[in-house]
Amino acid sequence: MGEKFQGSTMLDEEYSADPHAYHARLREERAATEVVLPRGTKAWLITRYEDARAALADPRFAKHHEHLQRVMEVSTTNPDDNGALEQSLVRHMLNMDPPDHTRLRKLVTKAFTARRVEQLRPRVQEITDGLLDAAQGAAGPVDLVDVLAFPLPITVICEMLGVPMEERDDFRAWSNTLVSDSDPAEIETAGKAMGAYLFGLVEHKRANPGDDFFSALVHASEDGDQLDQGELIAMAFLLLVAGHETTVNLIANGVYHLLRHPDQLARLRADRSLLPGAVEEFLRYESPVNYATFRYSTEDVEVGDVVIPKDSLVLVSLLSGNRDGSKFPDADRFDITRQTSGHLAFGHGIHFCLGAPLARLEGEIAVGALLDRFDLEPAEDLEGLAWRPGTLIRGLVSLPVNLSPRGAR
Repeated sequence: MGEKFQGSTMLDEEYSADPHAYHARLREERAATEVVLPRGTKAWLITRYEDARAALADPRFAKHHEHLQRVMEVSTTNPDDNGALEQSLVRHMLNMDPPDHTRLRKLVTKAFTARRVEQLRPRVQEITDGLLDAAQGAAGPVDLVDVLAFPLPITVICEMLGVPMEERDDFRAWSNTLVSDSDPAEIETAGKAMGAYLFGLVEHKRANPGDDFFSALVHASEDGDQLDQGELIAMAFLLLVAGHETTVNLIANGVYHLLRHPDQLARLRADRSLLPGAVEEFLRYESPVNYATFRYSTEDVEVGDVVIPKDSLVLVSLLSGNRDGSKFPDADRFDITRQTSGHLAFGHGIHFCLGAPLARLEGEIAVGALLDRFDLEPAEDLEGLAWRPGTLIRGLVSLPVNLSPRGAR
């Protein structure tokens, strides 16, 4: 569960396989721990709920991409890893502080309204039904990640951005690389490919606006202010990656834990009004994102019994905070009826996930339709399933299941 590395704790493959046990120990020991990530970057890891929530809203933990890059360069223990990501992809809201963040968020919120999200409901249902039709026609077990959890959100976000569906597999490959602990050269290659594609997409939408979300974003303005070319490319990148990665894991992780807890699955089948609360428990219990994206300390900051020095990289574990028993009693118990208010799966503060309503909508429709149409059983030992490598994302590589149309037995 992580070995000592020159005074810091190395987050190794064993950590990625079972971060919950590791986080539980850290929550007991101290408020923040210096760790070394798989590619050699040192950071301070915050694991307790109250500390995590406070850190997410603390302006002393900043995110401006230029200074963040400098802090990352001096925080790596691997001189061959400069952590370089295609620069056209980094000028998005998650890498900005006020007032730049405030400006961008206002413009994006103008295009990403609750009305626009709700208008997607019939289309999300239609996509889900089509995917489940195809799954029903498959012979033998199916991988729920491949047949539902991945294609639903990527189809929705590609339609929102006006990305042709034939590009879907490329985006999946690029995204998987960019959110993993892959080799820096692979990350750079994927970043350049995605950046070049999104540059062309922005140009096309500028010249040929349609009635889609991304056209609205390209042409959104506030008091004459608009997103510039670089901001649009970075925003498209953020929406594309964040717009499907979280929901893929929300759906797959949720069904995985329903299968591991048949009593909870039975309760949900018996009372479909529990579905919204069940989705919130999916998010709390196995948060789709382990860490909020990097921050850096602008001064020495006290976190509980620990002082994090100025110009240190800081990671806040959403996954760990959501399993903190001081906030959620009996936190390691999966209970779709529990009170989950305040969970951190979508973050907290000014960087709270703008796409949370869409992720919830997709999660409810996907899981609800799946349970309406099928009885499902695991096709392999659930305890032996592999989790995606890396420390940022918490999601299954695959989820093999047997699907039987309801009433067919």
